[in-house]
Amino acid sequence: MRVSWLALAVPFLAGAATSEMPARQPADDIDARCEALIGMEITPGTTIVAASHVPPSEGGSAPQAGAPPLPPLPGHCLAEGMIDPHQGADGTQYGIGFALALPDDWNGRFLLQGGGGMNGVVQPPIGPVAAGSNPALARGFAVLSHDSGHKGAVFDASFTRNQRAALDFAERAVRKAAERGKPITAHYYGREINHSYMTGCSTGGREGMLAMQRYPELFDGIVIGAPAMRPGFSNFGVEWAAVQFNQAAPRDADGLPIVSQIFSAADRETILKGMLDQCDALDGRADGMIMNVAQCNFQPARLQCTASKTDSCLSSPQVQALERAFAGAKDAAGYPAYTQIPYDTGIVNTDGPIPGYLPNGAPGVFGPASRALSVDVDARLQQLRADGNARLTDTHVWTNLSTFLGRQGKVMFFHGVSDPWFSAFDTWNYWQRAAEANGDAFTEASRFYMVPGMMHCAGGNAFDNFDLLAPLVDWVEKGVAPASIDAGREDSPARRPMCPHPAYAHFEGGDPDSAESYSCRQPAEINTPAPS
Repeated sequence: MRVSWLALAVPFLAGAATSEMPARQPADDIDARCEALIGMEITPGTTIVAASHVPPSEGGSAPQAGAPPLPPLPGHCLAEGMIDPHQGADGTQYGIGFALALPDDWNGRFLLQGGGGMNGVVQPPIGPVAAGSNPALARGFAVLSHDSGHKGAVFDASFTRNQRAALDFAERAVRKAAERGKPITAHYYGREINHSYMTGCSTGGREGMLAMQRYPELFDGIVIGAPAMRPGFSNFGVEWAAVQFNQAAPRDADGLPIVSQIFSAADRETILKGMLDQCDALDGRADGMIMNVAQCNFQPARLQCTASKTDSCLSSPQVQALERAFAGAKDAAGYPAYTQIPYDTGIVNTDGPIPGYLPNGAPGVFGPASRALSVDVDARLQQLRADGNARLTDTHVWTNLSTFLGRQGKVMFFHGVSDPWFSAFDTWNYWQRAAEANGDAFTEASRFYMVPGMMHCAGGNAFDNFDLLAPLVDWVEKGVAPASIDAGREDSPARRPMCPHPAYAHFEGGDPDSAESYSCRQPAEINTPAPS
């Protein structure tokens, strides 16, 4: 199972474990030492309200209904507390709630765990993102998670009516959680932290970008997955696409589009087969996956029926809808409103709470499927640009990373090519602009990994089981820069190298299930969008 605690925003990415050399705590009464934290205000404005020792577990149980089972975890002190509590004008209580896991065998490292959605919940502090089947806590990291300053459902934004809560979510909570959690960690162990890290996907990815951009002294290394850099714009990209698809739909008696009938099951198979026919073998092997992302130049027009519509071809309205939807909207001056969307195998998916990019008529996490037939692009862009909360949370624009890079900070990005919420090209666009702004200092201190077939943070027909935390630690602490990353998939022995984009895993011959049968190659041509 690969369902996250944060509406798929914080997945497990199972992969190889890393070897650590933890420093065992002194053999005293760990229970008493842990409980002694209760009531402490180690830093002003931060109070620990609960603390108890958690014995080692073998895993298998879920922390809450609908969540995946926890992996095996070591014994640790679990401290829970509140940072800067305050009361809103309506009487609602706010403050940055947090949980800090302090392992019995600490390796000297601290990790801040990113959130998901609109946060609002303190998730189990284990550090699962891009850490394989061996999360950060199991490796000996002290791990802190937080709710970003409010309580509520994952996609409930009502807290933003409170100024302080909105500011905490937008940026302050990341800094405060790290700055307050580190002294607690050092106090508990009686020694300073050696290195600090952060990992997150979706909102957690945005929080990682926020830390890198605005608080460059906080962390030595950061893993950023599918970042929600500018969700208002990505949501508008989805809105635009829905309108284009609806224009190709049959209409009901009221003239409204019947969304469930835009693409039949046969149409989806035709689209999938067409993408694979045009792009699959570009990686040296036809295996049902598009590994050479940069060179894929899928042309829907080649699937258009030459006569009457059949199950093996697409109608002209369907082809035009695909072309417009994936190209993205442009404003009156011709500038992109949002980045292009990649053509990838997951766009035809119909299963799960977050299906692929093609509409199926089913309600999504934000409500019923859109039946709109038009949208005013410039008016919507004006609304987005005037949204104060969106401007505060935006991490798409800022590229001056001189302080982070000057401190020898390292960052690793990953993004599923089939992500139906945030375009992988948008994150790649940021990476390219950051490279332009910072030159070799950035390209030598960062890596970007496209994950073909992967949906939002995990899932899909993908090699989505990988570990970025171990190579990040080696990079920060040993100077060993990562290249390809060994990746696997659920319920399969097959392995494949994950290459820094735009390189891809090219089949060289031999056992197709062995990572050794592939090499990282540069594409013959690049069709991914240039930075804008």
